[in-house]
This record gives sequence, C-alpha cells and structure tokens, in this order.
Amino acid sequence: MSSWAIVALVAIVIWGIVETVRARAGIITDEDGNQKIAPRDEPGSLAEIEAARREVIELKERVKVLERIVTDGNSSDAREQARIAAEIEALRALPAMKEDKSE
Repeated sequence: MSSWAIVALVAIVIWGIVETVRARAGIITDEDGNQKIAPRDEPGSLAEIEAARREVIELKERVKVLERIVTDGNSSDAREQARIAAEIEALRALPAMKEDKSE
C-alpha cells in the first residue's frame, strides 16, 4: 500500500469519527451549510425543561421576598418604628441609672 493510500485511509477514518461524534451530539447541517443542534423531542428533556421553569419561578418568588425584606427596613414607617423602639429602650434605662446614682 502506498503512502498516499494510507494518508487517504486515515483521513477517511478521522472524518467518519468526527461525523459520528457530531451525530451523537445532535449537531446537524442545514441546506445553507450552517451547523446547529437538532431539537430533541425526548420526554426526558421536556421534563427537565419544565422542572427548570418551575425552579426559575420559585427562585423569582424568593428574590421578591428578599427584596421586600431589604427594602422594608428602609421605609419611613420602619425608621419611625425603630426610632420609637430606641426611645422606649432609652427610657427603660433611665430608672436603672437613677437608682445607681441615689446609692
């Protein structure tokens, strides 16, 4: 067998391996020569997509709750409540300080 025949044979084998790997990965070539991944209609992949959608919806709800928690502390009502609570605590500490001074 000549060296050119061996080169041609190796090239054909490599081309076959590449095409097999592309087919297993689901890569197809359209009529314009563009390569893209073929859509899969497997029930497993549809279930995975639906599960991912549900997870995204749940995560969006969690983010909404976290945003509400973060922003509620910065509202004027929350600041007013914190000021009143601090004032009450300061007034509670006053009698204890008077008792210490009188002794």
